[in-house]
Amino acid sequence: MIFDIFLLLIIFQLKFFTADYLLQTPYMLQKFRPDWGFALPLLMHAGVHAMFTLAICLLLAPNLWWLVVVDLLTYFIIDRVKAGPKYLGRFKVMSVTDFSMAKQDLCIAKLLNDEREIKKIEKKFKHNAYYWISIGFDQMLHNLVHYYIIFAIIIDKAL
Repeated sequence: MIFDIFLLLIIFQLKFFTADYLLQTPYMLQKFRPDWGFALPLLMHAGVHAMFTLAICLLLAPNLWWLVVVDLLTYFIIDRVKAGPKYLGRFKVMSVTDFSMAKQDLCIAKLLNDEREIKKIEKKFKHNAYYWISIGFDQMLHNLVHYYIIFAIIIDKAL
């Protein structure tokens, strides 16, 4: 049973990497759109994940086919919260160059005692940090869904 759990953890990591990075198309990246145009690209992206989950379930525990719906819905919701400009998608990452320049600008603003500029730059740093936290949060939630699916498969096989 421990080997099965370990193997499923590896399979789901490979599934996640393949579906989230290798098979994500430029069209699917429209999931970041602020209007309802995000829905179909995001559904297609979540659908790729769901198809991998369906294949895994049909191979190992066919009666758990319904977990594909769990994966599809949770993936859609989690990614929309991460990508939506009204949600966590409002936080933007800073490039190395932007980060370095902002540090210099902050030093100058502090020397000039420009409180407005200081707050503006500090907000960029906060948003950069929040961006990375939101990415980590997104990854954690997807992993927890995978752990639930793995748990369901293991329990099904044990009964």
